[in-house]
Amino acid sequence: MDATAIHTPARAPESAGAVESSGAVILTRGLRRQYRMGDTVINALDGVDLSIRPGEYVAIMGPSGSGKSTLMNVIGCLDSPDGGEYWLNGQLASSMNDRELARVRNREIGFVFQTFNLLQRATALHNVEVPLIYSGIARKERLARAVEAMRQVGLESRLDHQPNELSGGQRQRVAVARALVTRPSILLADEPTGNLDSTTATEILELFDELHRAGNTIVLVTHDRKVGEHAERVVRMLDGRVQSDTRNSTS
Repeated sequence: MDATAIHTPARAPESAGAVESSGAVILTRGLRRQYRMGDTVINALDGVDLSIRPGEYVAIMGPSGSGKSTLMNVIGCLDSPDGGEYWLNGQLASSMNDRELARVRNREIGFVFQTFNLLQRATALHNVEVPLIYSGIARKERLARAVEAMRQVGLESRLDHQPNELSGGQRQRVAVARALVTRPSILLADEPTGNLDSTTATEILELFDELHRAGNTIVLVTHDRKVGEHAERVVRMLDGRVQSDTRNSTS
C-alpha cells in the first residue's frame, strides 16, 4: 500500500461521546490490555478511563506492575489495547494499524526516555533533526526547527557536540529538544530523571516546568514522588486501574 492509500484516521463522531471528548488531547474509555504468562492472564490495564486536556501537566505514578508503563505504551502508540478506546487529539488511535500508529507517533508525540536514546556518532543538532527527516521535511526547514528546539532547552552553543562531549543533563536536554522539534500534541516522558544525579534532575524538572508554562501538554511516567510533585495533576495506578486522580497542591 502506498502512502496515499492510507485512510485518514477516524475523528470523534458528533455524539454524546464526542461532547465528552471535546477538548481532550488524550481520552481513554474502558482501556484494557492483557498479557499471558503460561496459563495465567495478567490484566495490565483493566478498564482505564482517563482524560487529559491540552496544556495539562500530568504525572502517572504507581509501583512496579501497577500498569503505568503499559498505559504509557498505549498513550504513546507503541502498543495497542485489547479493548476499550483511545482517542489522541480527536483521532481514534485504538483502531489504527501499525503504519498509521507509526505516523501518529512521529507527528503527535514527543518522547523523552530515561536512557536518552541518542545517536552516539551524530552531533546534537543532527540528533534533534532526525524525527523531521522521517517526516520528509526539507533540509533548510529541518535545520531551522532543530536550532530553535536546541535554543528552547538552552543548548544553542552545543549544536556541533556529540553525546560523549555532553554531560548527562545536557544529553537529556538534547533528547527534550528532539521531542519538541516535531511540535507534538504531547510530550511523553518516561522516568526522565532516572539516570541523573539529584542536582541535574532538578534542572531537567525545572525545564519541564518551563515547557509547561509555555503551553506544552506533558505526561510524565514516574515512580518518584518528588518528580511527581512537579506536575499539576497526579494519576495513581494500581493493579491496572486508576486508583486516584488528584490535583497536586505543590505544583
